[in-house]
Amino acid sequence: MLPKIAFVGTGGTIASIGKDQFDLLDYTATDQRLDSVTLIERTHLQGEIATIVPVNFLQIDSTAITSDDWADLVDLCYELSADPELQGIVIGHGTASLEETAWILSLVLDVRMPVIVTGSMRPLTGISSDSHANLAAAIRVAVARAHEPGVLVVINDEIHAPRAVTKAHTLRLSAFQSPWSGPLGYIDGPRVATIRLADSPCQGNFARELLRHLPRVDIVYSHVGADSLAIRSAVGAGAKGIVSAGFGPGIGTPEETRALGDAISAGLVVVQSTRTGAGRVVDSTHHRSLGIIAGNDLNPQKARILLALCLARGDGPREIERIFQSV
Repeated sequence: MLPKIAFVGTGGTIASIGKDQFDLLDYTATDQRLDSVTLIERTHLQGEIATIVPVNFLQIDSTAITSDDWADLVDLCYELSADPELQGIVIGHGTASLEETAWILSLVLDVRMPVIVTGSMRPLTGISSDSHANLAAAIRVAVARAHEPGVLVVINDEIHAPRAVTKAHTLRLSAFQSPWSGPLGYIDGPRVATIRLADSPCQGNFARELLRHLPRVDIVYSHVGADSLAIRSAVGAGAKGIVSAGFGPGIGTPEETRALGDAISAGLVVVQSTRTGAGRVVDSTHHRSLGIIAGNDLNPQKARILLALCLARGDGPREIERIFQSV
């Protein structure tokens, strides 16, 4: 008897229909995305690796996903996990924000089974589409890790941790990378080979109810000549926190740094990240004197999510600093 795996579709490239097989770039112009039932039918995967239970959720571009969508998705995962026969959940997702959804799921989900997030770089109808292969690989990982909790990203025959993985190219099939840490494992045909397990002290530590009450947290991006306008605008817009995507080791321009100090004085929490895409930021003496929290090696978009969850829970700066250093 084949294992039972749920497939939750949210839309994205993996479910997209282009105008023809050579439409690999502007396929969203058709605004056609398949629901979960139709996608599973088109890929002919039903009954091959698992008994797949298609669950219709969204058919959107992942640039349109919201925190309310995240909350609904988390609730759905808990609902599905109540089925004693179900052994895992696979989520099909657009690649634009896939890493952010996987990261937030890892922070709030605490279910008894694996949750695998996957997507594709080419639409279902495109020549040499990776939709079928990525979906099959994700299902294989869900089967291999049946009843083992944890969120993983599976794409391009690689298994990645949500904390580390990022989209590092706009088009290549190998776009998803885990800078420096590398993949957790690989899928070679029917074989799932795990090198090491994902390990995050924060995994599942945040209540899912917080997703309905996330405060505004903005990201400001450093560049030569950057002034205080973006930071002051974030404060004026009601942000409760700011993530600074700074230069190199994690530092903004002098004017940005002064404005971040003013924001902290106004009651905001500021976390320093870096625009480099990899590496731990320096916890400098000057930043500490201003109250700027070093964001470890989380990229700006993931630092923003973690900061928002901390603020929604009511954590103060000292606790937030501890969490960022231990995550």
